[in-house]
Amino acid sequence: MNQEKSAPWQIYPRPQMRRESFINLNGQWEFSLCHPHYDQTITVPFCPECDLSGISQHPEDGQYFWYRRAFALPPFQGRVLLHIGAADQHLTCYVNDREAGTHSGGYENITLDITELVQAENVLEFRCLDDLRDQSQPYGKQTLNRGGMWYTPVSGIWQTVWLEIVPKNHIRKLHIENHGYGVTIAIEPAMGGRVSVPGLGQFPLVGGQVTIQPENPKLWSPEDPYLYDFTLETAEDRVESYFAIRCLESKEVDGIPRLCLNGKPYFFHGLLDQGYWPDGLFTPATPEAYAQDILAMKKLGFNTLRKHIKVEPEEFYYQCDKLGMLVFQDMVNNGQYKFLRDTALPTVGFQKRNDKNFHKDSQVRKTFLDAMTATVHQLKNHPCIVYWTIFNEGWGQFDSDRVYGKLRKLDSTRFIDSTSGWFRRKRTDVESLHIYFGPWSRLKPAKKPLVLSEFGGHTYGVEGHLFNPDKAYGYKTCKTLDDYQASVETLYRQRILPMIPKGLCGAIYTQVSDVEDEINGVLTYDRQVCKLEEETMQTLAQDLQIAIK
Repeated sequence: MNQEKSAPWQIYPRPQMRRESFINLNGQWEFSLCHPHYDQTITVPFCPECDLSGISQHPEDGQYFWYRRAFALPPFQGRVLLHIGAADQHLTCYVNDREAGTHSGGYENITLDITELVQAENVLEFRCLDDLRDQSQPYGKQTLNRGGMWYTPVSGIWQTVWLEIVPKNHIRKLHIENHGYGVTIAIEPAMGGRVSVPGLGQFPLVGGQVTIQPENPKLWSPEDPYLYDFTLETAEDRVESYFAIRCLESKEVDGIPRLCLNGKPYFFHGLLDQGYWPDGLFTPATPEAYAQDILAMKKLGFNTLRKHIKVEPEEFYYQCDKLGMLVFQDMVNNGQYKFLRDTALPTVGFQKRNDKNFHKDSQVRKTFLDAMTATVHQLKNHPCIVYWTIFNEGWGQFDSDRVYGKLRKLDSTRFIDSTSGWFRRKRTDVESLHIYFGPWSRLKPAKKPLVLSEFGGHTYGVEGHLFNPDKAYGYKTCKTLDDYQASVETLYRQRILPMIPKGLCGAIYTQVSDVEDEINGVLTYDRQVCKLEEETMQTLAQDLQIAIK
């Protein structure tokens, strides 16, 4: 089932748990900055700040803004679930003038059972509130005063809104976990059923779960991203999904600590990925844009994206799964940022601080931990995600050793970078450094696998493709496109390549694309120009992998 076929983002929004029932509510909604006077029209799923929404205005901080639309339902049996991909920061939902539920947090999926509130013809309303002055909620790179490495804020709905009709006794959650060279599939609530995997056979659910360990598994990697499709059936419900088999290990190889993929040392050759778009901010105009970015980076030889302080719609991770792109996933920071404490002093070398008393407010800490938990539950089924980053450059950081323990209980299968950049404590799986200005002597062998989790940031502004021609932000200015290409290649060959035999396991270059004033992208902000040569970068990528073997 589908409505409004001309509306944007018509793809099924939950690719790892697909059902036939799907009613898309994207498209034209009534919009109001002053309820109950709906005097504007907004295009969902685009935030009001962006051009694609038709509003291009940031709602005043601390003031409610409203969405409204009608929808019809066919005769049905079972339950009606309303899904909102994400809404920043606070949302209250009303169905036919009755409250259906509330949610706080700008990056998590929201699901509400509205069965008792619906009829044949319905009116759906959302009341939203976004207040960046309240830094208890995760906010990432959003700021009211855009500039440099801080970007235009995003408010309200920014992902697909949709309905599905499910059986009374339906699968609420699906868990897929890799372990060694097998996979465990489990459902909530636990009930009987079976999993059917083409080519492998049928497997009964016992206590709501099953472990599948093929005798000769086809392993997933960026070079060969093999996915096993499967169907899961219970007495009343049926969902389609997929899994991959891939093994992650941290171990010593020839006396050097290494991060290993499928039993072998692997060099994670990556880019910082902010996930911003000039016309849609958090949300690209079409979902195909994710695949286009991923394929553009693969053509240059990159195999990893560090999703930087943002949680994307699941379509992004699905495309990484399908196309073969590893993901280092950041948690989204909350808490107060201070330039001197968090950036200036660490950049010049003051990088050792005890973080137990950072951000002591109990509510700020609880909100971060709740958001971290939601992020892991939402994304952990995706095999492309191999690495979690908890804190970045001290932003919102507190008691990182304890937070590492909480994340490890949530996910025992992936690498964890507790403190990307600096303010490192004891509990982390990697030695994680940021080096933009040197000294490069800091990049040296360590007792743990060494990851350069940010570096580079060289800038070149392509005329005719600049967001703000009057301002530019980055870390090294190149005067021509040839200078830019040479500068990037030289950086890799002089600083990165020699360190791989000594223990460097991954390097994340800044960054995939320009973002607003920040012009250190491999692509321009509009994705129309690539600043690097494919052949040169492919040769470099091959040399990086050879160096780690």
